[in-house]
Amino acid sequence: MSKTPAGTPHDPRGAERFNEERAAYTVASAQPNLEAGVTAIREVQKTLKPIPGVYRMCDARGDVLYVGKARSLKARVANYTNVAQLSGRLQRMVSQCRSMEIITTNSEAEALLLEAQLIKRFRPAFNVLLRDDKSFPFILLRSDHAFPRIHKHRGARRAKGNYYGPFASAGSVNTTLNALQKLFLLRSCTDSFFNNRDRPCLLYQIKRCSGPCVGRISEGDYDALVDQAKDFLAGKSGQVQADLEKQMAKAAEELDFETAAILRDRLRAATFIQGSQAINASGVGDADVFALASKGGQIGVQAFFIRGGQNWGHRAFFPTHTKDVEEDQVLSNVILQFYEEVPPPPNILVDRMLPESELVEAALSEVVGRIVKLSVPQRGDRRKLMEQASRNAIEALERRLAETGTKAKTHRELADFLELGEPPQRIEVYDNSHIQGAKAVGAMVVASPEGFEKSQYRKFNIKTAQTNDDYAMMREVMERRFTRAMKDDPDRAREGVWPDLVLVDGGKGQLSSVMEVLGELGIEDLPVIGIAKGPHHGREGREVFHFPDGREKTLPTNSPVLFYAQRLRDEVHRYVIGAHRAKRSKAITASPLDEIPGIGPARKRALLLHFGTAGKVRAASFEDLQRAPGVSDTVARKIYDFYHASG
Repeated sequence: MSKTPAGTPHDPRGAERFNEERAAYTVASAQPNLEAGVTAIREVQKTLKPIPGVYRMCDARGDVLYVGKARSLKARVANYTNVAQLSGRLQRMVSQCRSMEIITTNSEAEALLLEAQLIKRFRPAFNVLLRDDKSFPFILLRSDHAFPRIHKHRGARRAKGNYYGPFASAGSVNTTLNALQKLFLLRSCTDSFFNNRDRPCLLYQIKRCSGPCVGRISEGDYDALVDQAKDFLAGKSGQVQADLEKQMAKAAEELDFETAAILRDRLRAATFIQGSQAINASGVGDADVFALASKGGQIGVQAFFIRGGQNWGHRAFFPTHTKDVEEDQVLSNVILQFYEEVPPPPNILVDRMLPESELVEAALSEVVGRIVKLSVPQRGDRRKLMEQASRNAIEALERRLAETGTKAKTHRELADFLELGEPPQRIEVYDNSHIQGAKAVGAMVVASPEGFEKSQYRKFNIKTAQTNDDYAMMREVMERRFTRAMKDDPDRAREGVWPDLVLVDGGKGQLSSVMEVLGELGIEDLPVIGIAKGPHHGREGREVFHFPDGREKTLPTNSPVLFYAQRLRDEVHRYVIGAHRAKRSKAITASPLDEIPGIGPARKRALLLHFGTAGKVRAASFEDLQRAPGVSDTVARKIYDFYHASG
């Protein structure tokens, strides 16, 4: 056994000496690994030039440990070989490094952008990470139709039109979109729905659309509404309201009370949008506001999204891997990763000066092709807005810490109840769904002390156990899951590959199936528990926890651990049922023509248009198939032989 340094941290006379010796001992203990890491870095460093670029440090398995950018690759990488000047965090990183990958760039700003892209892609263990799996919604006003459509949009911005956002949540964008439809009466339906209407839809009846699909408004008048919507979303809401007020007054003077009532309702919608702004951002224009708070070793960042002087919501971020990283550097990293998906506004307001702020400005300006400025507000409305963001950051972090403390306590109590050695950091929950064995799907959801890890959920299309046999299905799922785990990480050294606890929805039968598979794979030390509904199918919260040795345990109906276990079970239910329904829907819409090799979507569509149904294609003679448009003699023979080969 290795000998620890002399002294204890509880000895006042030797506390300082203990800390020094402990640090020296840590370095000495890792020396063999450090030497291997430094050697690998030096081999790469010999080939580098003093030019800008991005480097990736990888471990023995090729997994990315860290992504960094450099003005001079040669000088920056050389710093990692001077071990004595590195922090403990960087020493651990170097000790795991066994190879490096280098990408040169034309400028340091380009390197900074590439660094953010690669961090998002690889999520390295030693980089500050912006944990946020949800993309931000936008409002899209399309420009590829005579009557432009307005609707919510997520994902890549490929469609032509004007994008307004980001909005902080789907709720905020839906509320705004509903009010905009009442205000400007723009259509939200798809083009196919629009093209096939012969009478107005319900949205026209409830005065949320002007009915362009059936000619209830001219193209010119509709364009005027579109221009008003663009002005309103660009921050000219006062001008739009003034115009509506004039139109309403004129209609009232002319005794056109129906038109006046419509304009009155539109004005109310405009007032609703402005009145829903919980934050006063008038005079700010287009800007994002970022404020950072730190407490208890954790960091929270609050962001406000201001467009056209209107608050479009706010969101709190809690970046990970922030230990031993300066707070201003954390904020800089968060901002760069955030703008990987979201186009930056002209102004970004921050609560502190950022390192290399000019470089960050140059990189973001390069992304959008216009000037982007970072600034620390000192006075006026912007300063008040920043103070509000700072208060929100502190409150969000305190809520997060309280929630984390509660979750940590629940995990400790769960570990005690299930007789685990320590609180589980990765819990995998399994279930399957089918209808009498048909369209069977298995599912795995993953939970950690921070919540559900949805990016790691997995579906299993059942391949071998197609009978009505839940046990066989669970065996197949477990065999596939842990055969892969043994292949990817046989030594269980990598984070996120092996669970600390496996929960199976079911009783003794499902649990026995799981234990049988694990035994065949030689896995004997993995904690596995079955959760079965108790009397009355769990309505009273009497779930029974089944242990591999045959024991059964229950929890009080008001136990937080029981509530947590029910949440885990309900989440895997939700996920597997959704996967099963999707598989059923796909099967319902599938066509027998899909089974014919070499028949693509275009030919399938042509055949269905010509014959009417797949059954008539099957019954068609070879000569009839030859006469179908777009079907050559070879394709006709292929279709005919597919259906008549056995006859």
